[in-house]
Amino acid sequence: MQQQTATVMEGARRTPILDAADVVVAGGGIAGCAAALAAARNGAAVLLIEKQTMLGGLATAGLITYYLPLCDGEGTQMSYGIAEEFLHLSVRHHPEKGIPACWQAADLRAERTKYRYETRFSPGYMALLLEETLREAGVRILYDTRLCGVHMEEKRITHLLIENESGRSAIATKAVVDATGSAAVLQQAGAPVRDHGQGNILASWYYYLKDGRQVLRELGTAPSIMEEPFDTDAQFDGAGSSGKSRLWYAGTDGGSVSDFIAATHEKILADLRAGDREVTILPTMPQLRMTRCLVGDYELKETENDVHFEDAIGMCGDWRKRGMRYEIPYRSLTTSTIINAWAAGRCISADDGMWDISRVIPPCAVTGEAAGTAAALMAGSDSMAGKAIPYETLAAALRAQGQRLTFSEAGR
Repeated sequence: MQQQTATVMEGARRTPILDAADVVVAGGGIAGCAAALAAARNGAAVLLIEKQTMLGGLATAGLITYYLPLCDGEGTQMSYGIAEEFLHLSVRHHPEKGIPACWQAADLRAERTKYRYETRFSPGYMALLLEETLREAGVRILYDTRLCGVHMEEKRITHLLIENESGRSAIATKAVVDATGSAAVLQQAGAPVRDHGQGNILASWYYYLKDGRQVLRELGTAPSIMEEPFDTDAQFDGAGSSGKSRLWYAGTDGGSVSDFIAATHEKILADLRAGDREVTILPTMPQLRMTRCLVGDYELKETENDVHFEDAIGMCGDWRKRGMRYEIPYRSLTTSTIINAWAAGRCISADDGMWDISRVIPPCAVTGEAAGTAAALMAGSDSMAGKAIPYETLAAALRAQGQRLTFSEAGR
């Protein structure tokens, strides 16, 4: 027999509408920043809501400071547009690793098969530079704000319900980008979603002081693919604050998120004591990579390497190995159940293998740019009310702003 959940009655709640925007972007990670920037550059009035107190998501608050490759590992660039713009932004001030010279000089193209188009960056500078870039483009940002519901009319989201220091309120909108990392908006709106099949291994990355410089300590993850070695340690039993031992964390409920965070803190403290280290920066958000994603109009699969899609909105390589190339179909960002909402970043529609490929910075920026552009096109056109954005219209806009959509456009 299915267990019944006890409930309490809240009465008839009336929520004030305190704000409005053409496009609301939920989530200020890399995908959300790309979506907000693209939407603003396409003329939309944009409001970005972020539950943290900085932009960048896992890349900054989560200390995952690897700008993984924009290339296929065989000398061909895959990701363009805002993905490349953000890479150069990330190393503007005090980078932890520079961009390989061969990716900055035309006469060194022959070297690109040796060095991937990637870098490492300062999380603090990156967060501040992202905010500066978005504000200069006219994006308004609501920090320390959580999504707590949506209001629907037929197949459209008309309002997002939020809570912050002002209390509970509603935001009226014409179009929404879900860049929450967990498909929170889409789930609230009744779109089909699914949890990651395996869950997340415990990750406890932090910075400590060594010989007068900050060093990133990577605990609980596979060794990085970067050429320069960094400390790693993936030998965890996953014991959480509840006292229960777990190897994998779903990250889709309050208990597992809290256990993950508490276990992270336990491991960091033990590591600091064992190494007599002075901690300089702790992560301020859980380092959960894959939690929940959209089951969209098309599920992109890891096996679809080198497959061309007629509705491609950009490309990515595989950060884990060379020689893998993927076009990303527009249908992986959309669901027929909601006309005016798009997934971006870690919650696009993909199988588990492709999820691991598409969750990192370059594809997050690519899908964010596409989603934000589509949202702005819908919000700016009365003729699009109640209709899906035609792919041809979106593709033309993306190409006009410097994105390359297909393998042939990348020279493959």
